[in-house]
Amino acid sequence: MNNPLPKETTTRNSVLNVRHKELGSTLDGETWNGMPIPWSYHSDVNDEVVAVRTRAGLYDVSGLNIVNVSGPAALKIIDKLVTIDVTKLEPGTSRLAGEVNEEGALVDDIMVICDDKEHYRLSHGSGATQQTLAELAKGEDVTVEQDYDVHILSLQGPRSIDILDPELDFDLAGLPYFKHIKTTLFGREVILARGGYSGERGYEVYCSAADAVYLWDMILEKGQPYGCIPASWDSLDLTRVEAALLFFPFDMPEGDTTPWEVNMDWCVDEDKPGDYIGKEAVLKLKGRERFKQIGLECRSKQAVEVGSKLFIDGKEVGVVTSSSYSQYLMKSLAMAHIKPEYSQLGTTVTVTDGDEVKATIVKMPFYDPMRVRTHPE
Repeated sequence: MNNPLPKETTTRNSVLNVRHKELGSTLDGETWNGMPIPWSYHSDVNDEVVAVRTRAGLYDVSGLNIVNVSGPAALKIIDKLVTIDVTKLEPGTSRLAGEVNEEGALVDDIMVICDDKEHYRLSHGSGATQQTLAELAKGEDVTVEQDYDVHILSLQGPRSIDILDPELDFDLAGLPYFKHIKTTLFGREVILARGGYSGERGYEVYCSAADAVYLWDMILEKGQPYGCIPASWDSLDLTRVEAALLFFPFDMPEGDTTPWEVNMDWCVDEDKPGDYIGKEAVLKLKGRERFKQIGLECRSKQAVEVGSKLFIDGKEVGVVTSSSYSQYLMKSLAMAHIKPEYSQLGTTVTVTDGDEVKATIVKMPFYDPMRVRTHPE
């Protein structure tokens, strides 16, 4: 992975570690949210990407933090936490939201999952969500607790629907993006959601730790005729860069990045009637962007280094935030921040990566620019 994670103490483990080790992961690399992650397997990471793009790949994404927020005040405190209007979320739906501080800077990105109007699940990474929730919950009729039992299996790829649909008692094709349903899969109770982090059609299976290994094995067994294979987190990073999906906080390295500066306008409901942390500040910052998030195709046979500076005519104008060499697209790709006046498509920049590498600003996402893979007609 081109974004090295900070060293953390291991505080939890996936029950699927036994499978990850059998597949060749040492689980000795960086942890994420206190959980060792299977960054690589014995299989070739580029073969895993091909599987996800053309067939299906199965990921263990249990490293995400899932926080249950329940009670009469659940909606009230979540609505104060995030930049979207949570009151509009209906049971069985979810939505990505920004979380900003009093200065209007992003401190986390969150998936707000509505099970009913008094029961929500928040899926988030390594930001400030849980500390802020604890403060908001004081004196309120609400229970906030991290779910340490839940495991998340993410089946990504165009054949994912073919693998799962025969095992379900409803028409999986009718489950829209960002919707979820309680159901039974291979005789085990799960929550099945449509979504993912790969830029492909995919589904996430939320299950108990007791059922995770069984479900992992059964999905791979039923998926074998369709070419489904286990996929490592290194391949997940390759697919998410190809799909231009941001990773907090690595694509927000300034520490005070606003949603407007990373093309996250969609995560701020400007007409939201209620108040929330940082509302006045974040709305005032629209139109005052110091930089814009851009995509680069680099004339290099490898990934450029994250943190490399961008120059135009000898003037420093930006920085690389994420990068990869996509063997699938046969291109060196990067996401970067650049001063707004230099952000036009087609602009040529110089990336200082030890050597100087020429790069061109291109439309994002790099793969499937119309996002028809995740949102087919």
